[in-house]
Amino acid sequence: MSNKKQIRIGLIGTGLMGRIHTNAYKRIPDFFSEFEYQPVLQAACARREEKVKAFAAQWGYASYETDWRKLIAREDIDAVDICTPNDSHAEIAIAAAKAGKMILCEKPLAKTVEQGQAMVEAVEKAGVKNTVWYNYRRIPAVTLAKQIVDSGKLGKIFHYRANFLQDWTINPDLPQGGDALWRLDVDAAGSGVTGDLLAHCIDTAMWINGGIVDVSAMTETFVKERVHQGSGKVQKVGIDDACIFHCHFANGSLGLFEATRYARGHKALYTFEINGEHASIRWDLHDMNWLEYFDHKDESQVRGWRRIHITEGEQPYMKRWWIPGTSIGYEHSFIHQAADFFHSLQTGKPCHPTFQDALETQKVCQAVLDSAHDRSWKDTGVKWEG
Repeated sequence: MSNKKQIRIGLIGTGLMGRIHTNAYKRIPDFFSEFEYQPVLQAACARREEKVKAFAAQWGYASYETDWRKLIAREDIDAVDICTPNDSHAEIAIAAAKAGKMILCEKPLAKTVEQGQAMVEAVEKAGVKNTVWYNYRRIPAVTLAKQIVDSGKLGKIFHYRANFLQDWTINPDLPQGGDALWRLDVDAAGSGVTGDLLAHCIDTAMWINGGIVDVSAMTETFVKERVHQGSGKVQKVGIDDACIFHCHFANGSLGLFEATRYARGHKALYTFEINGEHASIRWDLHDMNWLEYFDHKDESQVRGWRRIHITEGEQPYMKRWWIPGTSIGYEHSFIHQAADFFHSLQTGKPCHPTFQDALETQKVCQAVLDSAHDRSWKDTGVKWEG
């Protein structure tokens, strides 16, 4: 790497996403070796020294910190990767921007629209490169769906529907809060399935189909109280366990979205379907290397849904990997996003989704929660360009 421009990474948060992001950085030199810029695992940061020291040693970071402020202040850090719970994204990102660091932030952008707006203003004022890890855009089948829609093959879009179903919280004895369960704590997460699951669906939908104008939603919290791991006391649950909303897109199409953690038998069922004037597309995360396509222009004798296996070198990202007919996995979506970020350093173009893009997704999430609370339609105020 001596002839490469090194981007020294400071990772904050060493949980699941910290591991996934680190794996992405480690693969860049192997599979994107022609890039001018390459990541260097400079420092990892977490609060508990024993944990972060072991993480740094296992994953190959040159050093570690237990205070994110010290990591940001270091002159040998060029880019800060935020993999912490949602409640700390804004504080860390704003400090990193003021220090002139590039920022890669886990989704959702923040707990609230107000925090997200402050983050956008900070990176724009500092002029620092930024992106948010909405990784599902980078699954080759999803990227191909975007290309097909952009080509006009579907014609006028009438419907966009998506769901994200899980079942891991169907247990009233499951506590809230703490390292593994912060997503069940409203103070740390901001919301439940809306910010955690539907945010992915919303980002993908607006990327493919354009901005969402207004929403009408309902939410439900099935277990009203849980023991909090921090206090040891039974506390009210403030997050949404399930959410359903419908919406209007700016292009005139209708949207229908559902997310829940109470769909027994589903671990991560994320699907979307797009119905157009001439054709339709559908995709399923459980079968992520396939895209289903229906074209009404086909002769009636052979007209029907076809399954496209996304393994050919001409299809998005696939020339980087194996031979036609063989598959890639979930982790590759993060590798692709990291690669796109490093490529953007060469081109000077934004790496979407930027903080501004993610703020628009945040606006939709907030409108969804407000609609469910007030039982009324809510405008999103979205201005989508990402």
